[in-house]
Amino acid sequence: MTDLTLSVTRILKASPKAVYDAWLDPDTIARFMAGGAGQTVTEARTDPRVGGAFRIVMTSDKAIPHQGIYLDLVPHRLIRFTWESLYSPADSEVTIRLAPVAEGTEVTLTQVRFLSESARDGHRQGWDLILQRLAGVMAEAAA
Repeated sequence: MTDLTLSVTRILKASPKAVYDAWLDPDTIARFMAGGAGQTVTEARTDPRVGGAFRIVMTSDKAIPHQGIYLDLVPHRLIRFTWESLYSPADSEVTIRLAPVAEGTEVTLTQVRFLSESARDGHRQGWDLILQRLAGVMAEAAA
């Protein structure tokens, strides 16, 4: 089942540069990178360079660490990284593509390789919520 894929697209009212920077800044990540209702980010560290690592701990009733390595970074256009957690295989990857549109930035997030269909569906819900929270953070920054 590890060949499963998901893709989520959202338009954010922010420039590609602002969205790109948000995904790499630990202080900003701490504001949006919680994939469950009632979750908060209790730790966010990044080393935003190809080969650099990140660590994000999402916490509600328990702490769930997520970590990975940046594989590709194309300023204001692309971020690709490995995604390791209790709920994904070690070879899962996430790609974030940013494209300028009239309204701001079209963000397309794709994740590949999951433990099961239900794990994929859970990740889809998590990424939807994360992108919704990111939209809020971008709106606050623009105000």
